[in-house]
Amino acid sequence: MTTTKQDPIIYRNLIGGEWVEGEELLPVYHKYTGEVIGYVTKASKQVVHDAVSNAYETFKTKKLTTQQRYEILMRAAEIFKERKEELALTIVHEAGKVLKDARAEIDRGIQTFVASAEEAKRICGKGVPIQGQPGEDNKMAFTIRVPVGVVGAITPFNFPFNLTAHKIAPAIAAGNTVVLKPAEVTPIIHMKLVEILMEAGLPGGFVNVVNGLGKETGQYLLEEELVAMYSFTGSAPVGRHIKSTTGIRRVVLELGNNSPNIVHYDVKDLKRAAKLCVTKGYGNSGQACISVQRIYVHEDIYDEFVKEAIEITKTIKVGNPELPDTDVGPMISEQAAIRAENWIKEAKEAGAKVVYGGTREGAILHPTVLTDVTPNMKVVCEEIFAPVISIIKYSDIEDAFKQANHSNLGLQAGIFTSDLNLAMRAAQELEFGGVIINNVSTYRADIMPYGGVKDSGLGKEGPKYAIEDMTEEKIVVIDLEQ
Repeated sequence: MTTTKQDPIIYRNLIGGEWVEGEELLPVYHKYTGEVIGYVTKASKQVVHDAVSNAYETFKTKKLTTQQRYEILMRAAEIFKERKEELALTIVHEAGKVLKDARAEIDRGIQTFVASAEEAKRICGKGVPIQGQPGEDNKMAFTIRVPVGVVGAITPFNFPFNLTAHKIAPAIAAGNTVVLKPAEVTPIIHMKLVEILMEAGLPGGFVNVVNGLGKETGQYLLEEELVAMYSFTGSAPVGRHIKSTTGIRRVVLELGNNSPNIVHYDVKDLKRAAKLCVTKGYGNSGQACISVQRIYVHEDIYDEFVKEAIEITKTIKVGNPELPDTDVGPMISEQAAIRAENWIKEAKEAGAKVVYGGTREGAILHPTVLTDVTPNMKVVCEEIFAPVISIIKYSDIEDAFKQANHSNLGLQAGIFTSDLNLAMRAAQELEFGGVIINNVSTYRADIMPYGGVKDSGLGKEGPKYAIEDMTEEKIVVIDLEQ
């Protein structure tokens, strides 16, 4: 078994390009071996205040041209490529993500930086035809887009590189400064990302970093009035707290989901649909907001689908995330695995069947297939965030739509069908920010608009769309004197 051998490194907070001490050391653990692989220093309230003040002063006094922003982001992308294996292994160690998925995340993050760099050159307003109003013949109007200022970025553990890229890269592209608060369980990859940005030429103060617990350091950041906008990825309860705390300031909230996927009787390739649903339910140990969780399968193909799901699950390799052929590694903590295991037990006691899996070894929860679940079971109505799928039989598509929509969450949904009319109905009637046709809810291209409805959040990610949220549209009117 491969393990890290180097002595743990201490990562400090970053303010104005300088490393700053914090109150105490917080250990970062290897999620498979349990060893300490690093430390971060917890930011005090004063350190957070200093970080925000520095970012605000930087925004007010220093400007990067569009070309400079483009070049810095592109240079960072090149360095990420050069250090891909090191960065991927960092994710494996501190997040427990399997190696092949960690490599894929680095690749995606690189493209997020490239797309953000390209979008930096496309920020523009639009003409406003006010001459069409009576008495406005001698006026011209247009809009411009200007950066909002300091962006407070609070990032999650499950995709610590790419989801941080989705906040930092568009913010820099738009001309903002950032105060980053990484997830406390996966801070090292964030620190390396920021170090590489500075190596790529980003001046001090454009990205400051404060480490610590969400309920402490995160709260300090929320209380800083000089932050113009917050971008957060995480749970709905924390999202509500952020929204209620930040007043009328902008927020982008990317929250949870309990992703439904519908497999209709006219699916073109049932084996393909089953493989996608199953593997995308287990990827990253199910710890993705759009992981497949609820699978609604028409009664005509239900038995065959369940059989396929079990056979596919049997092939999933579970274990050491550093091995290149491992499919599922540990969850982010043993506590997280125990919670999911308890939900499975509750469902079983209420009548659900565990047709495969359901066992746990420490932080590893083995991939699990459930049937005979009901809408009020936690494994169905809440976000399980674990490698667990529930397969549910339906006879009428109207009922499938109703069950899919019966949730306070609405990030993305998937549907498999050969009927174009049904696909278009799904696009209109499924109450989700994204509807994926003939693929699963987990599908995401990093340039597309990504965000949910209901308790799944506000605003959009994807560089172009994030930049719209990270800039203000300002109207300019010219009175042409006669």
